[in-house]
Amino acid sequence: MKVAIAADHGGFDLKEALKKKLSTVEWVDLGTHNGDSVDYPDFGAALARRVAAGEFQRGVLICGSGIGISIAANKIKGIRAALCHNAYTAEMARKHNDANIIAMGGRVVDENTAATMTEIFLSTDFEGGRHARRVEKIQALE
Repeated sequence: MKVAIAADHGGFDLKEALKKKLSTVEWVDLGTHNGDSVDYPDFGAALARRVAAGEFQRGVLICGSGIGISIAANKIKGIRAALCHNAYTAEMARKHNDANIIAMGGRVVDENTAATMTEIFLSTDFEGGRHARRVEKIQALE
């Protein structure tokens, strides 16, 4: 599975660490490519558009808190970006919400937690069932 990853300057270090820790993932890095100040909506929306278009099945977004970049991504039709802080939220984002992007804060979660969350997010299937009805209701809001 090809996975898109992007971050602003607040998430740059964690993005680079994830790529190293999860070296078996086929990453496509959409930037930023250094620690210089950039605007998170640009990176969140760019990655989200490519996930929504079907170019990638999943995406990983990182800014300082994870909040802004997830808000930006969720403005794109077809995106369900979930801000996660631990293994449980990453698992539920996939199982119950069929999230296609995980967002996290580079200043909030440590590298090991981020790697665990990402592995869970990438390997967990959507449970469907009663959750499918709920996801359909979310899609109807778009």
